[in-house]
Formats: sequence, structure tokens, C-alpha cells
Amino acid sequence: MITLVQWGLEALLLVLLAATLLYAVRLERRLGVLRRDNAALEALVAGFNEATARAEASTARLRAAAEGAGQQVAAQTEAAERLKGDLVFLIERGEALADRLDARVRDARALANAPEPRAAARAIAEPPAEAPKLRSQAERDLMQALRLAR
Repeated sequence: MITLVQWGLEALLLVLLAATLLYAVRLERRLGVLRRDNAALEALVAGFNEATARAEASTARLRAAAEGAGQQVAAQTEAAERLKGDLVFLIERGEALADRLDARVRDARALANAPEPRAAARAIAEPPAEAPKLRSQAERDLMQALRLAR
């Protein structure tokens, strides 16, 4: 009976060893899959780190470009403000000159359309023949300038 019990225990041990062997093979396969997945995960992490580094470098370049563009815009805005002041001054002067020119054109049109006012002005401006000739040189120069102005 002892041999039958030994045989039974050895058979049980054999079955347990076979089951252990099957579980060991399955465990080895799963560990192999985990190792492959671990390598893929490490490659993924390395790629992610590289992409992060490139993104940081791109962000720095973009920030530098934005600062440069901001400085250019600020400089152009400042130049535009200076030019704005100059243009406002020139416009004001141009408007004043246009107003003066307009007034002179109106005066010239009025004189051109008026009936010969020069004859009446000459009659008033010329002294009578009986006027004394005892005028000073300054009076004579003034009278001559008035006659020439008409």
C-alpha cells in the first residue's frame, strides 16, 4: 500500500509540476509581451521628450519673433505719430493758404466784374489843380506809391 500511496503522491506531484510548467510558460510569454511593451513605451517616452524639446525650442523662436515684430510695430507707430504731427501742421498751413487764395480770388472776381472803379478812384485821389505845391518829399512819395498801387 505504501507503494500505491507513493505512486499516487508522485502522480499528484507530476500533475502539479505539469501545471506549474504550463503556468511558467504562460508567465514567460506575458513577461515577453511586457518587455516588448516596455521597450515600446520607452521609445514612446523618448519620442515624447524629443517632441517636447522641439516644441519648447519652437516656442522660444516664436516668442523671439513676436518680440521682434512688436518692436518693429512700435517703431513704425512712433514714426507714424511723428509724421502725423507734421502732416497736421502742413494741412493747417495748406488750409490757411487756401483760405487766403480763395479770398484773393473773390476780390479779383469782384474787381473784374465791377464797372471801372479806377476812374472814380483817380478823380478822388488826384489833387485839384489849385492845390498848393508846398508838399514835403514824404507826402509826394506817399501819393506816388498810392497812384502806382492802383
